[in-house]
Amino acid sequence: MPLVLRHVESRRDLSAFIAFPSELFRRNPYYVPVLRFDDRNTLDPRRNAAFEFCEASYWLAEIEGRVVGRVAAIINRRYIEKWGNKYARFGWMDFIEDFEVAKALLGVAEGWARERGMEGMHGPLGFTDLDREGLLVEGYDRVATLATIWNPPYYVKYLERLGYSKDCDWVEFLIPVPDEVPEKVRRVNAILAKRTGVRIFEWKSKKALAARYAKDLFALIDEAYAGLYGTTPLSPRQVEAYTAQYFGFVDPRFTKVLVDEEDRLVGFGIAMPSLSRALQRSRGRLLPLGWLHLLLALRKPEILDLYLVGVKKEWQSRGIVALLLSSINESAREAGIKFAESNPELEDNIAVQGLWNAHERTRHKRRRVYLKRL
Repeated sequence: MPLVLRHVESRRDLSAFIAFPSELFRRNPYYVPVLRFDDRNTLDPRRNAAFEFCEASYWLAEIEGRVVGRVAAIINRRYIEKWGNKYARFGWMDFIEDFEVAKALLGVAEGWARERGMEGMHGPLGFTDLDREGLLVEGYDRVATLATIWNPPYYVKYLERLGYSKDCDWVEFLIPVPDEVPEKVRRVNAILAKRTGVRIFEWKSKKALAARYAKDLFALIDEAYAGLYGTTPLSPRQVEAYTAQYFGFVDPRFTKVLVDEEDRLVGFGIAMPSLSRALQRSRGRLLPLGWLHLLLALRKPEILDLYLVGVKKEWQSRGIVALLLSSINESAREAGIKFAESNPELEDNIAVQGLWNAHERTRHKRRRVYLKRL
């Protein structure tokens, strides 16, 4: 049966591209589909502000008219300017268990990159580091999070057979929520707050929070994450888009804003109730009843996903991140949450992993970016 590679051109093609992994893994208990409208916003050049400095192309692999694979190839010019590597990215890569399908998809992506003068291809990566990234290489029997990729083991085998090798790894931890915050921790936090004048900013209105701190928060993300693998600075349009896209979901119980005595942002911690099971039930759709599954997951959370923590450089050595984590911990305990997931942390980022030293953490996943010289 002949294998056909088809360039994604129309809205219908893009819909098939977005839907494919949900069909491929529909009976898999660990795969978590992305919200389909979120993927469309990311992949559509008219909606994603990253296309100001990125170009991309997408392909579907088909056998007898049936989709059997997909891949995206991306060039992020800001990445090249910042890091000096003329690398293209591959992402949104999924395929059936057939090496020839994987070979054809990666081959067309590599050819596209070579034609544009690229000297390497790495991934899985998105347009920016706020997209899903990293191929799962350990933890196949663990449920994915909203922010991470799940893939079967044969992806790794096929990539390595095609000449790809490790460029960097992230690790993820499962962390039990303590039944109570120790009195010693409470005393230390009180001393820290008194000594520094820093406090948790109490908020209830998402709109007011966004208006007051959204720009500062994304500026702090750029600052705090600047040295991490593959990161690029956000443009004003991206900040505007991410604010509109994500601030509607933030939960005042688990999104903590740390301010100084003049109410200036000095740190933040963003966590969300896990939506993994809800997304599995809805298959990534909000309609007709997907929204109900998400609403129930937000109201009765079982697991907390820890997304981002950032503290301004001049405050990092003063211990105030403990105030953020203690506040999130207390809110999680009050909500009856038993476990938190750290989401990906670079394996050599000892400072971040040190935040969990006081907990009985379990490293339960590892994911990897692969690189191939072209």
